[in-house]
Amino acid sequence: HVQLVESGGGSVQTGESLRLSCPGSDYSFSRYWAWFRQGPGKQRERVAIVDRYGGSDYVESVRGRFTISYDNAKHILFLQMVGLKLEDSAVYYCAAGSAAGLVASAFPYWGQGTQVTVS
Repeated sequence: HVQLVESGGGSVQTGESLRLSCPGSDYSFSRYWAWFRQGPGKQRERVAIVDRYGGSDYVESVRGRFTISYDNAKHILFLQMVGLKLEDSAVYYCAAGSAAGLVASAFPYWGQGTQVTVS
């Protein structure tokens, strides 16, 4: 049974930074790890994705401000966020799977979410 648990969310002011973490009980099955976010009244959006070789991709709105990384030894997924903006406020979810999908349905494994509020 795979368990993903996010942490690191919180309330910050514009321009500040946060680092989200997502340790997994068993990441060995996955080839891709991703962070999604969902704001009030919005669809869940893939923010960043990383593969087991370190290749990554970002949604344009966070490119240059967010950095996704995966610690292979400790099996922890991270999302470093700097220069946070009001529009970054959302519940952030980590996800894992074997396909690099853009939509949430492509990832079978999810964390419970962590709130990020920027004011």
